[in-house]
Amino acid sequence: MTFTENCNRVFNMAINDYHVKDHIDTPINNPFERDSIENRLYLKCWIDTVQWHLEDIIRDPHIDPAEALQLKRRIDHSNQDRTDLVEQIDSYFRQKYSEVKVLPDARINTESPAWAVDRLSILALKIYHMREQSNRQDATEEHREKCNQKLNVLLEQQVDLGTAIDQLLEDIEAGRKYMKVYRQMKMYNDPSTNPILYNKVKE
Repeated sequence: MTFTENCNRVFNMAINDYHVKDHIDTPINNPFERDSIENRLYLKCWIDTVQWHLEDIIRDPHIDPAEALQLKRRIDHSNQDRTDLVEQIDSYFRQKYSEVKVLPDARINTESPAWAVDRLSILALKIYHMREQSNRQDATEEHREKCNQKLNVLLEQQVDLGTAIDQLLEDIEAGRKYMKVYRQMKMYNDPSTNPILYNKVKE
């Protein structure tokens, strides 16, 4: 099993577990050992899955403004959790490949492995929900057919992205590429760099 095949296995497990109750406040029950990469992958996809449904709810045109604000802040917090998980997954890769001798002509990639894994997690969610739409019995045949066509594209994209990630990891392991990770510095979350926040302190 390749790394991304394992990712997709864990992602599908998290998505299916969430949809047993299909509720944004369902407690997580991570089945993997705390220090395993599978634990981090499961948690990453669980956060993505909850946020997927938060994004659905907040788009209700009749939502109460106070509830919408609470949801927006919850989504902001979720985005920070997602970023933290990506950085934890990159730490796993840095440790795993810490002894690799980088070749003199090694090249850097456009993104770290974990940010590509982040996209793979979102893709698993898109596939789950597009498949759900393609099987909707209360929708028109035209709707199901359009969604089925989109599903086929997403499945192809999943194969391509998985292949690209696995090839990237092979290149890193062989020293042909090297990792360079930049921590996400989200200025709007920092009271010292968000002018709305630091100007409030002065008032």
